[in-house]
Amino acid sequence: MSIETTNTELDCDMSQGCGAIELIIQPREKDLGEFSVRRSLPTTERKMVGPWIFFDHMGPANFPAGSGINVRPHPHINLATVTYLFEGEILHRDSLGSHAAITPGDINLMVAGRGITHSERERPEVKNVDHILHGLQLWLALPEKDEEIDPAFYHYPAASIPNATINGVPLKVLMGSAYGLTSPVLTYAETLYVEAHMQAGQILELPNCEERAIYVAKGGLKIKDRVIPEFSMVILSAAEGVTIEATAETRVVLIGGEKMTKRYIEWNFISSRKKRIEQAKQDWLVGNFPKVVDDEEEYIPLPQ
Repeated sequence: MSIETTNTELDCDMSQGCGAIELIIQPREKDLGEFSVRRSLPTTERKMVGPWIFFDHMGPANFPAGSGINVRPHPHINLATVTYLFEGEILHRDSLGSHAAITPGDINLMVAGRGITHSERERPEVKNVDHILHGLQLWLALPEKDEEIDPAFYHYPAASIPNATINGVPLKVLMGSAYGLTSPVLTYAETLYVEAHMQAGQILELPNCEERAIYVAKGGLKIKDRVIPEFSMVILSAAEGVTIEATAETRVVLIGGEKMTKRYIEWNFISSRKKRIEQAKQDWLVGNFPKVVDDEEEYIPLPQ
């Protein structure tokens, strides 16, 4: 799927509220082998939203018994991955020895820092039956002062994630602070990540932050008179008092945070420095990254 952008000033004016919309992105499909994802960030038109530099929507993918997600060990630097599932389960392993099953509502935060290797697979009891996988994987750019920190892994169970009902809309604050709630998930810069489940006709006012975007994971929205279809990402301005209205049963995700300095991205590496990415590529080629504990035999080669 191609990336589409929308100049909202062509068909609405500020008095209608459409001035809140800076850009609408339709994700491109990315084949990962076992299944496809919808990738909204980065794009040519927009690289980041606050510290968020990568946004994948996985599924919902239906797997017959014997098949499933099977992402071999691969490296990262200078970023943190954030995995959140709506349905299904992923088995996370990494070079620190972390071994965790990610289940719906959990937050997995893997901080790559100066370098980490991880794999994403499934437990046999999941893989050996028909199953579904549906969720989001995002990457955060670490602030320049934190890019080379020691790698770390944090698992936050669903029960630890704060939730509330605002104007009849149940929501969770996955990272950062909003709606009077503060998530326990570690952040390195001002970061916002909220999930809400809306019914047709419900209205939700969005919290303010320097940069922000809304993604429609299911259903549809209206921002004033502008219809936002399923799987769209809307880059929003910093206008205050922006509200969204669900046009159907809708699952919506808000991301945002403080504006970051420029980042470079190539394959699984991001950094504020091009030379650092070149170093990481060479380190992976010659085997200088640590291996995933209990998953040492396979790996994803550096793309040519």
